[in-house]
Amino acid sequence: MAIFNRKNKDKEPQADGPTQKEKVKWSKRPANTAFKQQRLKAWQPILTPKAVLPTLFIIGLIFAPIGALIVWGSGRVTSITLDYTNCDTAAPTGDAFQAMPSGSYEYALATSSKISASSINAPSWRFSNVSSRPLGQRAQCEIQFNVPYNLGPGVFLYYRLTNYYQNHRRYVQSMDSDQLQGKYRSAADLDGGDCKPITSEGGKPYYPCGLIANSVFNDTYPSVVLVNAPNGGADQTYNFTEKGIAWGGIAQNYVATPGYASPSDVLPPPNWQAQFPTYTEFPNLRENEHFQVWMRIAALPTFRKLWARNDREVMAEGTYRITANMNYPVKQFSGTKSIVISTVAWIGGKQPFLGWAYIAAAILCVLLAVAGLVRHLVKPRKLGDMSLLSWNQPQR
Repeated sequence: MAIFNRKNKDKEPQADGPTQKEKVKWSKRPANTAFKQQRLKAWQPILTPKAVLPTLFIIGLIFAPIGALIVWGSGRVTSITLDYTNCDTAAPTGDAFQAMPSGSYEYALATSSKISASSINAPSWRFSNVSSRPLGQRAQCEIQFNVPYNLGPGVFLYYRLTNYYQNHRRYVQSMDSDQLQGKYRSAADLDGGDCKPITSEGGKPYYPCGLIANSVFNDTYPSVVLVNAPNGGADQTYNFTEKGIAWGGIAQNYVATPGYASPSDVLPPPNWQAQFPTYTEFPNLRENEHFQVWMRIAALPTFRKLWARNDREVMAEGTYRITANMNYPVKQFSGTKSIVISTVAWIGGKQPFLGWAYIAAAILCVLLAVAGLVRHLVKPRKLGDMSLLSWNQPQR
């Protein structure tokens, strides 16, 4: 009987308070506060003509001068673009130079210049391929171009690639930051990591591994020479430096000596093996700024990366000859490669798009404001009585 009494006792409601099940349910309720019950005061703008039209006018008045300032700053930049993709097939192979096709070069002159780009003589080029030259310098494209007026100081040499999708997801991920920072990474570690498909060969890891490192740009530009020096003087070399081209502090992501015992323990990436069949010493990635620049992937398929700079000397008016050692293939993916010589302004390089975008937004805002003002004056819309809104009612 005691057992039955206990069961009946459990089923009987307690007179002292809620059951255990009710207590649990009650404990899960949010506290009765303004924050937890979403009763906090909030500002909700009412889009009336008196509020919207002045706002549009103000945005237009602010954006227009900002855009004009950016366009003006971009207009102070001079850039010369020389596309040498087809130099090996279109340029002559003798001693004489031949004019480049019109679509292979572009002069974007400063707006303050009184010289027209159409009045500048077309650049000329020639190609040579000499097997006795050192590896990496056998195929050379020489380009002669005019500098119409003094440039700089502050002259930058870029290489420009098109139709090159560095932002592809698999390409972006194909690297191993631990290996680049000097940690030991075995072939098995890389095979199971992000460096696929450039990981290892014959049980030896690639250093550096991954698609980004394997595809590093390897065209070089050894010299830029002024060939018609004033007063008939000898040719003068314009001294670009390849130091200081990478972002400050980025060298900390790389090491001079990786975490391997000997250079024979690793292999160069496949595309490096034409120049380095094997390593006799580790490549010093901490000092290799060209590698560091390449490893900062571009967001768009058309991009340019800094190759060299001269921050102190003026690039004097005259005819220059630049030599490009052609090693990097771009035709297989329908891309192009170009040399870009450019100055900079306070806004950076020559890129007026942002400025014109500000101006277009300003014009759009002003047009919408004018159209709204005319519509409001011709046929105004009767507004409701805002005193009847719930938050304007007296509290009961």
